[in-house]
Amino acid sequence: MRLGINLGYWGAGMDSDNLAVAREADRLGYAVCWAAEAYGSDAATVLSWVAAQTERIDVGSAIFQIPARTPSMTAMTAATLDSLSGGRFRLGLGVSGPQVSEGWYGVKFDKPLARTREYVEIIRKAMSRERLSHEGEHWTLPLPGGPGKPIKLTVHPVREHIPLYIAAIGPKNLEQTGEIADGALLVFFSPEHAEETTLGALRAGRAKAGKDLDGFDLVPTVPMAVGDDVNALADLFRPYTALYVGGMGSAKQNFYNKLAQRMGYGKEAAEIQEKYLAGDKDGAAAAVPRELIDSTALLGPVERIAERMQAYAEAGVTTLSLAPAGFALDERIAGLRAGVDALERAGLA
Repeated sequence: MRLGINLGYWGAGMDSDNLAVAREADRLGYAVCWAAEAYGSDAATVLSWVAAQTERIDVGSAIFQIPARTPSMTAMTAATLDSLSGGRFRLGLGVSGPQVSEGWYGVKFDKPLARTREYVEIIRKAMSRERLSHEGEHWTLPLPGGPGKPIKLTVHPVREHIPLYIAAIGPKNLEQTGEIADGALLVFFSPEHAEETTLGALRAGRAKAGKDLDGFDLVPTVPMAVGDDVNALADLFRPYTALYVGGMGSAKQNFYNKLAQRMGYGKEAAEIQEKYLAGDKDGAAAAVPRELIDSTALLGPVERIAERMQAYAEAGVTTLSLAPAGFALDERIAGLRAGVDALERAGLA
């Protein structure tokens, strides 16, 4: 099992620290550094900046938002980043959510599965450097009746195949991800609930493509906090968990809330959402079960974290993407080093 680092969002006054974290992860032998985007920092600019100042670590988008770019533009960006980084780019995609898609990008959040499948098809065609033509429900290339003609990508990526990941939560999205992608970007992944929440659907999708999970990169982002008081460490992630389970999307469409329900926290998920949407964020955080946090994060001394890492590896995780707690640079660097220490203690390095 390899280690990754999730740097999250940029532009909030901590960019120099984020770069220092990425460079330390590179020095420590981390496999990949992921950057996110929502409606603030874009991931492509960040990844080019990080790649220019690191040597070995891969850089990955977690995620490029599908409503933000045409598929052809995403192919261009992926090819450029792979070329500039010397073959170190990983392309992670996701549909975002209805509030961002429609409120920020002005793109209707409908048929996300079909849109994702078509998006990936166009990217694959473009990246193969064949002349690009496509007739689909969401995109038609070139447009009929006009001056457009099939053209091909002029950039030569370092690799013939750039790894493509999809951020997936729901069963149908997971199944499609298994079918059409090289890896899955996951959140709130619990080894104890892996089969019913994640692996079964991914395996079904791989079977549709005539494959199994061998070679498929399973990449959960896992919050981590090192220390002796597990309960106190779990409390650090109550606001984060409440935000996703209670406040992401809407009352009718919250993928994270549904995931918590599938993990057996139906009553608690409903209470968290009710309080969060009513403006009681503190109450929502207090309603998050400690067991939910503990099962989806790495908490405690290094020895306990090593045991949990073994559980993640046994559940099929191939790249464990860490999100160390803390805003201070020294805390985040210490988290990086603890991650390597725990991996070695677990016998997984």
